[in-house]
Amino acid sequence: MPSSRDINKGAFQMSAPAAVTLEWRESTPDPAKTGESVLAWAARRAKISRENAQHSTGPRTAAGKQRSSRNATTHGLTAQSVVLAPEEEAAYQQLCQKFFDEYKPATATEAAMVQQLADTTWRLNRILQLEDAILANTSLTPQDAIDQISRLGLYSSRLSRQFQTTVKQLREIQDDRRQRERREYRKAAELLIQHDRQGIQWDPSDDGFVFSRQQVEQFATREMRQNNARIYSSAAFDVPPQFRRAR
Repeated sequence: MPSSRDINKGAFQMSAPAAVTLEWRESTPDPAKTGESVLAWAARRAKISRENAQHSTGPRTAAGKQRSSRNATTHGLTAQSVVLAPEEEAAYQQLCQKFFDEYKPATATEAAMVQQLADTTWRLNRILQLEDAILANTSLTPQDAIDQISRLGLYSSRLSRQFQTTVKQLREIQDDRRQRERREYRKAAELLIQHDRQGIQWDPSDDGFVFSRQQVEQFATREMRQNNARIYSSAAFDVPPQFRRAR
């Protein structure tokens, strides 16, 4: 059972380290000291857990069920709700806004992935603060501090991998969407130019496009400017050596 050396319970502030509670677990035995193998220890702990589960009926009152649903918020790394305290709401929303401004999601899938990046970053930042709180807690023995920091290290590695995977997937999804949009814009721009030359009124929705006429016109103008720039760049910088003016 946890002793008085365990970290005190309390809400964690974003501005400064505060006392927190981490889930206590029995340390993995050292065979050289205890003579018990890791496999034997694991089997013993599994048996104890099963026996304890037989005596547990879970929370019965509404308040108890609410507390049980938020058990994972003791350190905030596995909780379903990322924001753990009202005073953290503003900082959390500011972090989310930065990610949405950076990636500019255009679909529900992209928005969900950007939100996941923000939530993962929030949890990674919390790990640093939890480590500071552990090191600042003089009631912990060095071994207790090492065990809890090691556990946080596992969370950090898992979250870092999750962040990198999400970034990669998000970029792939956005690149694919932009390529499809560009192809559709180009088709719409070609139809726009064709109808304008024939003096025929045309709206993108007539051919099933979701873009407005103004958006298509902007795309066509931008493409023509870029084409002209490429022609000028080729004439100015890609001149064969025999035609270059001697200096």
